[in-house]
Amino acid sequence: MSKNTSPSVQKEINAFMRGLKKRNPGQKEFHAAVLEVVSSLIPYVIEHPKYRDAQILERLSEPDRTVSFRVTWEDDAGNIRVNRAWRVQFNNSIGPYKGGLRFHPTVTESVLKFLGFEQVLKNSLTGLPMGGAKGGANFNPKGKSDREVMRFCQSLMIELHRHVGEDTDVPAGDIGVGAREISYLFGQYKRLENRFVGILTGKGLSFGGSLVRTEATGYGCVYFCQDILDQIGDSLEGKTCVVSGSGNVAIYTVEKATSLGATVVGMSDSSGFIHDPDGIDPEKLAYLKDLKEVKRGRISEYVEHYPEATFHADKRPWRIPCDVAFPCATQNEISLSDAETLIKNGVQVVCEGANMPTELDAMNLLLQSKVLFGPAKAANAGGVAVSGLEQSQNALRLSWSREEVDERLNGIMRSIHTKCVEYGQEPGSDYINYVNGANIAGFIKVADAMLAYGVV
Repeated sequence: MSKNTSPSVQKEINAFMRGLKKRNPGQKEFHAAVLEVVSSLIPYVIEHPKYRDAQILERLSEPDRTVSFRVTWEDDAGNIRVNRAWRVQFNNSIGPYKGGLRFHPTVTESVLKFLGFEQVLKNSLTGLPMGGAKGGANFNPKGKSDREVMRFCQSLMIELHRHVGEDTDVPAGDIGVGAREISYLFGQYKRLENRFVGILTGKGLSFGGSLVRTEATGYGCVYFCQDILDQIGDSLEGKTCVVSGSGNVAIYTVEKATSLGATVVGMSDSSGFIHDPDGIDPEKLAYLKDLKEVKRGRISEYVEHYPEATFHADKRPWRIPCDVAFPCATQNEISLSDAETLIKNGVQVVCEGANMPTELDAMNLLLQSKVLFGPAKAANAGGVAVSGLEQSQNALRLSWSREEVDERLNGIMRSIHTKCVEYGQEPGSDYINYVNGANIAGFIKVADAMLAYGVV
């Protein structure tokens, strides 16, 4: 919690969180996500009592519905396997539910509620007519054959198709759900419904997908970072950057940052991180793309190919001195001690590519230290923005060029930045609190729609 929070406001935050925890016991990820948001919103709600009178925060933190169901499938050895899946449809006040599907052993209802809650505000910030949702299953696609993944996806869609639709809820990919899984899910939906509509985003280009969707989250994160620096008369050119992760978001964050003149000196995976003082140039990044996306190798292999780099096992890359940090791996990957190290080493900007990768106390320390901090709901909105553009292309039965989609993405990220500046400017200071700005800007659009509907 911020040291600047008044005792009366802190009392209201504490009371709100006690109620939330009582209604949602044991859901720590969800509690943390809501706490980060209401810490920004409760002071604003106090100043605008129409939201308090209508209990908007209480309504906004309760999903419209959560669907939980069994997924039964058969592995290649003929064994019957059982997993659990969920779809958390959080809020559709400004448009159909929209949010990814995640396949990972760590998926729980709490994780999906945290992601769905964040998705409501993130989608609002894009300016596109999209509500917020999230879904997934505690299924691990790693080590499974294509046919096992196909059978699981087909079984999951048998139930999920009852709850989704192009004007109801449009899922997308997330961790563990890539092009292969989306293709199997879409094929099964089409077979069950006998309709060819844009029910999923992240589809292949041959059947309704959008150009730039693969790159969108990483590109958008860098565009947002560039806008942050533009705000203070600076740019990414010449900046030293560290990017955590080596998956889709991280790779395209490196690609776009490098194209804008930055030098990326570190990347990571679950085994550790690499430090390349010379920078990961386009040739080296192409090697990493092949290593991670095709060969499914470990990042430690990079140093065998480029011996000027070093590998640090079982460690995070935040000890590398940098001007800009892009956490693009997973949630809670920047701890308080990591934040202290980044500040000590002179970090100027932290821009989140993953969902809530910075622990709350670490985020508060960065804000108190006046580090420019781009929160995930703003900085990584590029992925869902292009998913929204894919929906538009599907509805119009056409495809836009790569240049047109990329231009629209850049424009959306710039618009998000403008909204964050409007609501995040600290009184009597040039500092922009992008956390407050993103939370308030995203909230207002959804809250005003909820007020307009009356008590529903």
